[in-house]
Amino acid sequence: MNRRNFIKNTATFAALGTIGIDQAACTASTARSKAMKPFRVTATGSNFEREPLIRPFGFKGGYMKEIWQTAAMLQGDSGTQKAGICTHNVLWSDAEVFAAHSEAAGNAIMFAMAERGLQMVKGQSFESPIHMVDSIMDELWRYGQKITDNPHLRKTFALNALVGVDNAAWLLYAAENGITNFDDLIPPAYRPALSHHHKTVASIPLMAYNIPINEIVKAVADGYFFMKIKIGQPGTQEEMLQKDMDRLTAIHQAIGNRTTTHSKNGKLPYYFDANGRYEKKETLQRLIDHARKIGAFDQIALIEEPFPEELEVDVSDLGVRLAADESAHTDADALKRIQMGYKAIALKAIAKTMSMTMKIAQVAHEHNVPCFCADLTVNPILVEWNKNVAARLSPFPGLGAGLLETNGHQNYTNWDRMLTYNPTSGASWAKTVQGVFSLDKDYYDRSGGIFEPSEHYEEWFKRS
Repeated sequence: MNRRNFIKNTATFAALGTIGIDQAACTASTARSKAMKPFRVTATGSNFEREPLIRPFGFKGGYMKEIWQTAAMLQGDSGTQKAGICTHNVLWSDAEVFAAHSEAAGNAIMFAMAERGLQMVKGQSFESPIHMVDSIMDELWRYGQKITDNPHLRKTFALNALVGVDNAAWLLYAAENGITNFDDLIPPAYRPALSHHHKTVASIPLMAYNIPINEIVKAVADGYFFMKIKIGQPGTQEEMLQKDMDRLTAIHQAIGNRTTTHSKNGKLPYYFDANGRYEKKETLQRLIDHARKIGAFDQIALIEEPFPEELEVDVSDLGVRLAADESAHTDADALKRIQMGYKAIALKAIAKTMSMTMKIAQVAHEHNVPCFCADLTVNPILVEWNKNVAARLSPFPGLGAGLLETNGHQNYTNWDRMLTYNPTSGASWAKTVQGVFSLDKDYYDRSGGIFEPSEHYEEWFKRS
């Protein structure tokens, strides 16, 4: 089946609510499904605050110094108000926008797009949050192209701007339909991809360019076993490659012989993220060859987003599992990457909206491509939104558990204060212990606390 027909058929089946569901799954879904009421947005609001970082955060050849936390409020017909939270990341979502503006201006543009999204949904009714995002996405993207003066604005920039609006829509939709559990909120069409309840989810810290080797060693000593290492360092392609080879050598010399009980082979998996910095397939091949030379090749579990998204080449012959991240803006984009030989998809419910994430996860599930959840250096509440997805994905190959990157504790100056904004930060399942989150019945009963209001953010929208 060609790509056009597949997407057409997928849309048809999704409308019927039967996409990829076998008989047993269909029966289970039907047992806990009910007719869902549409929701209407009668009022909106937005606000933001700026959170400084401990040190400049480097990737994609650039550095961030602060991260904006924004919130979007939606009010429904009943008068119920729900606030959805968003963490901005202009550098991740579109490096060209980041480079063309001051850091604050780039964030202001994304905030303006979120406000525009709120204006678009005000007074409108939607069958579901997914319907809402589908209805406004293209127009919002075109608006972003205008205000950035960038006709090549990446769709991920618009999706990042919509995260708070989308989260507020899911919470309002749940309230209007009497839903208090994340499992019941998942539309039947996407439940096959989100049907597991893992007892443990690996907690993945991030080691950026300027994180010293001794901190990586300490992380292993603290129980972390699956770490994300930024590659694609600043400089020319030759300078980048040499720096990355030196970094890989230093890491492997420091932790290559450490062991873990969490992987099938007992070795520490290596997870590298290039954020599209490798301009040619041959350059990445040289890095992989270097990994073989130093004995690190067998420990490479993932290389995420090595190439610019416009480089559309078959990658199935590289011998390592490549994961798509930024380039998988939508479910159609994810399918395209799968057809190019990508063997994993990094999901970001906290960056591409929960609505789009469900669609991407389902496409990957239908093609037996494993998924995991990557971070955007989000706040503690958004970690729980992301964890709800990671906890329900199929086990990642070689590990038998879900994967969730979370690095806010490494990067925010005021992380301890931000924890107090999360009403469930004291729960055992909200804390990393020996490199994992342990998820019990209380976790699934409370859905990680995402339905529980945060006094800090609710205060922004209190009516006089």
